[in-house]
Amino acid sequence: MKAPRELWTSRVAFILAAAGSAVGLGNIWRFSYVVGTNGGAAFVIVYLIIIALIGYPMMVTEVTLGRKTHKNAIGAFKALAPNTPWWLVGALGVLAGFVILSFYSVVAGWSLSYFFKTIGGSLGAGADFEGAFVSHISAAWAPVIWHAVFMAITLAIIAAGVVKGISRTVRVLMPVLFVLLILLVLRSLTLPGAGAGLSFYLQPDFSDLTAQSILAAVGQAFFTLSLGMGCMITYGSYLSDNDDVPDNSAWVVGLDTLIAIIAGFAIFPAVFALGFDPAAGAGLAFITLPAVFAEMPAGVLFGAVFFLLLSIAALTSAISLLEVVVAWLVDEYQMARKKAALMIGVLIFLLGIPASLSMGAVDISVGGMPFFDFLDFFQESILLPLGGLLTAVFAGHVWTARTTRESANTNHGKIVIGAWYEVLIKYIVPIAIAIVMIFGLIEALG
Repeated sequence: MKAPRELWTSRVAFILAAAGSAVGLGNIWRFSYVVGTNGGAAFVIVYLIIIALIGYPMMVTEVTLGRKTHKNAIGAFKALAPNTPWWLVGALGVLAGFVILSFYSVVAGWSLSYFFKTIGGSLGAGADFEGAFVSHISAAWAPVIWHAVFMAITLAIIAAGVVKGISRTVRVLMPVLFVLLILLVLRSLTLPGAGAGLSFYLQPDFSDLTAQSILAAVGQAFFTLSLGMGCMITYGSYLSDNDDVPDNSAWVVGLDTLIAIIAGFAIFPAVFALGFDPAAGAGLAFITLPAVFAEMPAGVLFGAVFFLLLSIAALTSAISLLEVVVAWLVDEYQMARKKAALMIGVLIFLLGIPASLSMGAVDISVGGMPFFDFLDFFQESILLPLGGLLTAVFAGHVWTARTTRESANTNHGKIVIGAWYEVLIKYIVPIAIAIVMIFGLIEALG
């Protein structure tokens, strides 16, 4: 006999879990360097507009699909469009969760390693920070071991279940993450010269904006919310029919955006105060910021806090990525949760090994790209935008925008989804995602 499907024990449990899914390396690491390389405050304003026009409608859509069906990412489309190929959209989400976590876990392992390196004093003043980072990621064994540690933690949480595993974990980790972030903000803002960083972050100069900046804002807004990868459909499926979608979705989007914005206050004042380049790109977290912390009073403490923060953010996202795949096996094949978590966790770990080794230890490439970069390109340029685009088309034109809106408004709270949603989900959202996908492919392949 099939066991009853688990549900969130409270509204807070869902909000913290979904916000935890959205809050990841993308908010603290990627958001900061995307802002830094796209002009600062003007980019932030565009980003906030995109969050409202694309991020929130898509969040409402995916959570609604989950709550309506109480199914995993594939099962939701099967239930709403039976005997059609639309289930393949959910399959894209399951595949995305599998692919993303394989290399995401590798990066999360770097964060764990840097936490201990910082405590151990090997990243103090005078260190060769670039050399240390290159040496670490190009090593054969150490990154794989940290990748294994991170995956084991993630697997254990998912195996424990929705209530005992995910819910209990995020109830602890999310408040801790927030406290650590505020601690970093307070230290950063009290550094001499922090005002220059605040000016960069808060005073917009729209002459710095380019078409590429706007596309980057759309991409960052879409991907930071864990959309297009089945996470929000899966988490929404654990809501009861009495839980409201519009208010809960607004809380998730709001918390995710708030943490990204606060992260900027932790990073840019410190970077400017100590004379570093805010446009350092992807190396900001592992090369520039360790150098910044090394020059701070009590830099070891604050550097350790930062990498612990990164690791926690990575874990809350990793939990949701693994849950997408596990929920599919549990729902569709009645596989025991622990067995599904162990099987998928091991497979994801194995896929992450060549991704890690391709960073310098072994020449493993696909299409001229290191295997790590190929996986990143595959998910960011194909899986996520295609999944998001097709989900919007399904909600807007197949299940129909009116039906989706009416379903979202069932048992609504203070927020009511109006007719504006139909215009956005039918036209604005899919067109914007399509543009980002096309230009992203052109840039990546050009």
